[in-house]
Amino acid sequence: MIIVGVDGSVASRAAVEWAAGDAFRMCVPLRIVYAMDASWYQVGRYPIVGIPDVLIREGQRILREAAALVHERQPAVEVTTQEVEGTPTAVLREQSKDATEIVVGSRGLGGFAGALLGSVSTHVAGHAHCPVVVVRGEHRPVEGEVVVGVDDSPECEPALAYAFQQAKLRGATLRVLHAWQLPVHAFAPETAYDMDEVRTAQHQVIRDRLEALSKNYPQVTIVEDVPSAHPVDALTEASGRADLLVVGSHGRGAMGSMLIDSVSRGVLHHSDCPVAVVRP
Repeated sequence: MIIVGVDGSVASRAAVEWAAGDAFRMCVPLRIVYAMDASWYQVGRYPIVGIPDVLIREGQRILREAAALVHERQPAVEVTTQEVEGTPTAVLREQSKDATEIVVGSRGLGGFAGALLGSVSTHVAGHAHCPVVVVRGEHRPVEGEVVVGVDDSPECEPALAYAFQQAKLRGATLRVLHAWQLPVHAFAPETAYDMDEVRTAQHQVIRDRLEALSKNYPQVTIVEDVPSAHPVDALTEASGRADLLVVGSHGRGAMGSMLIDSVSRGVLHHSDCPVAVVRP
C-alpha cells in the first residue's frame, strides 16, 4: 500500500497525483491520510480538549478533494481516506510500518510539509520504515529517466533496488550516478595521478553495485555516470532531466531527529524533480 499525506496545499495535490500514478504502476491500493494536529489548540489559558469540529471538517474536505483527484487521474486505483489524530510526523512515521512507500509534498500549509525541506519532510525521510518520496508542486514534462546515486557503501543497495523497480515500472532509462572528487593531495604539483586509472576505478564502483541487480532487470537500459563533482551538485544537475531521483541515506545526521545524511538533505533541498529517500 502507498500512503500519501495531504494538507490541502499545492505540493500536497502534486503528491497525491504522483502517489496515484505509482499506485497504478505497482497495482497496489492508495491510502490518503490527513493528520488532525490539535496541538495549536492546546495552548493558552483555556486549552480546548479534543479535536475541534472545524479541524475535523477541514480534514474531511481535504480528503474528499484528494480522493476525487485520484479518481480523476487514475480511476482504476483503489483509494481510501483516513483522518488520524496526531502530529503529521508522528502519524506518517506510524503509518509507514504498513506501507510500500510514503509520499509527501515538499511545501505545505503547516501540515504535511512546512518549507522547501520542512521539518515534516525531513523527519519522515529520516524515520520512516519504507521509502519516502518528496514531491514538489510544479508540473514537469516526462523525461523517461530515473537517476540513482551510488557509492562504495552497502547502504546504497536498497536505493539501487528501488530505482531499478521504478525504472522498470516506468519504462525509463536508469542513470546510475557515482560522483567522486580527488583527494586534496592529488592537486599537489609533485603528485603523479593517472586520471584514466581513477575513472576506471570509479566505474568499477558502479559495476560492482550493478552486478547482481542488473541481471534481474534485463529490460532496463542503464547509463553509467561518474562525474568528478560533489555528490549534491552532480545529483542536483542530473535531476533537471529526470522523473525521479533516488538516494540512499547512511543515517548519520548530527541530530537524533534528523536521521538523513548531508547528501540526502542537500538533494532534497535543491532537486528539480521528486526525490525518493531509501534508508537501509
